[in-house]
Amino acid sequence: MQQVLVSLTSFGASEVRRHGQLWFAQLALDGGADGVEVRGELLNDAACELPQIADLVRERGAALVYSSPEGLWAADGSLDRQALEHALAAAGLLAAPRLKMSVGGYGPASAGTFAQLAGALEGRGVELVIENDQTVAAGSLPALVAFFAQARAAGTPLGMTFDLGNWHWVGECPMEAARTLGQRVAYVHTKGVQRLPAKWVAVPLAESAAPWRTALRMLPRDLPWAIEYPLVGDDLLAVTRKEIGLLREVMAALGEPL
Repeated sequence: MQQVLVSLTSFGASEVRRHGQLWFAQLALDGGADGVEVRGELLNDAACELPQIADLVRERGAALVYSSPEGLWAADGSLDRQALEHALAAAGLLAAPRLKMSVGGYGPASAGTFAQLAGALEGRGVELVIENDQTVAAGSLPALVAFFAQARAAGTPLGMTFDLGNWHWVGECPMEAARTLGQRVAYVHTKGVQRLPAKWVAVPLAESAAPWRTALRMLPRDLPWAIEYPLVGDDLLAVTRKEIGLLREVMAALGEPL
């Protein structure tokens, strides 16, 4: 069965830091999620929180993703070994089989560093997936097409986290991105968007100004989808349950013939 996860940042950074990610992981699972994405930038005490979340998720038989806020490559194009090791250690404490990062400062000077990356990942039991973030250097279509091609040529093919909304921040078309990179995608962030006078903002899918159903239809079937848009309301459990139900309806509809 296709999985629906909740990225815990969806509940709001200040609230998540106040209550802790264990509390919200429990809420997400009670709301019907098949798993959660734990956010490194919202941890108060990683050494304490991560094993607790791991225990909860193991007891519930749920899925886990660890999201690192750090980029894989430094601004000078060198592989950021410290950021990578920090992320791998956190994923290990969490017992997460999937680690999400952006490419950061990857550029022309980085092409020779894939052997270092492969060596660091070897034997760690973690799948690294690369996300399109909200920066041109690490989230635009040309940058990511070049990155995945060079990674494959170097013998280090990597999967992708396809963030449905982030393409708008860098002026890209999600449908074109799905058409171009779809075969690399292993994990999907569902995110609606609206345009304010000065910026894009994330919104629930039902409020989105973008043709998100079309973009999702262009991606491979049976991938795990994560909610990464605001989940707010007086009854968070009911809101979470409703949004998870919406995603399951969309999944079912996309599985039907055109």
